[in-house]
Amino acid sequence: MKLDKKDIRALTKEQLQHFFVSSGDKAFRGTQVYEWLWNKSVHTFDEMTNLSKETREMLANNFVINHVEVDSMQKSNDGTIKNAIKLHDGLIVESVLIPTEKRTTACVSSQVGCSLDCKFCATARLKRMRNLNPDEIYDQVVAINKQSQLYHNRKLTNIVFMGMGEPLMNYNNVLKAIEKITSPEGLGMSSKRITLSTSGVPKMIKKMADDQVAFNLAVSLHSAIDEVRTSIMPFNATFTLDNLREALAYWYAKTKSKITYEYVVWEGVNDQKKDIDALVKFCKHVPCKVNLIEYNSIDDGNFKQANTSAINKYISSLEANGITVKVRRSRGKDIDAACGQLANKS
Repeated sequence: MKLDKKDIRALTKEQLQHFFVSSGDKAFRGTQVYEWLWNKSVHTFDEMTNLSKETREMLANNFVINHVEVDSMQKSNDGTIKNAIKLHDGLIVESVLIPTEKRTTACVSSQVGCSLDCKFCATARLKRMRNLNPDEIYDQVVAINKQSQLYHNRKLTNIVFMGMGEPLMNYNNVLKAIEKITSPEGLGMSSKRITLSTSGVPKMIKKMADDQVAFNLAVSLHSAIDEVRTSIMPFNATFTLDNLREALAYWYAKTKSKITYEYVVWEGVNDQKKDIDALVKFCKHVPCKVNLIEYNSIDDGNFKQANTSAINKYISSLEANGITVKVRRSRGKDIDAACGQLANKS
């Protein structure tokens, strides 16, 4: 067996067609293989049943399919499923199926570990080992779609890039994965059902706007005061709120797409009137809505969910200023599958 076999899914459809033509076969064979790889998501060449045995052997001699595997699965009392996804090199990422009455959402990872250092997030404690390839991101969605059909009798309706890693630090691969997910030759999902959540990398937000992406943007904000945000998200010292605000204004001017701010309120961190006023002011720069997210403990005791009265003050102040606000209850907490809890404890 050759050790330098290339993963066949790194090839475009055109490259596959060229490979077959240069091997003395017809170009349409490349199209057939491409369909097996993406639309049907096969794991082996033997599953490509409309190819001859010789053709399948020839492919196996030249290429590999580095598919992911669900290494272990945990089911929550609320129906949420957390997967430990094993990559071809033995590394693990986590992804989550989140069912509600009307939808099933896949929460997928984009990096092994994370390159940022948010103090309240379990994933940030894992060093970033590498970026995920487009096919590894795609495979998570395929696996969760199968689980959605098996356990909830319906296809996946939404995808959020809110798993492990900062998607904008793996920009090209994330975009290629989304391209495949939304392509009729892939999963054929609507871009409008995909949300990319970022901690806020201004340069890359502008690049997304220039690239005219059609999916939704969410920003993990948590404070609109620089000193406070830097204390909980240290990279904010480099990517300041001024830089972020300017990038988001650029995004909206180019895409006309509303931004969602994800915001956790912690006791003694951002639960004062000055914090609320700063958020209201920040929200007025660009059309947006705010999701107030329930905090999920990561066992270190440094952060504690603010009391209901503080949350209600946020809600009334935002609503009084015409800003849409929703409180998002976390799901899958009992299996460490909620926002900020993905840390490969398995």
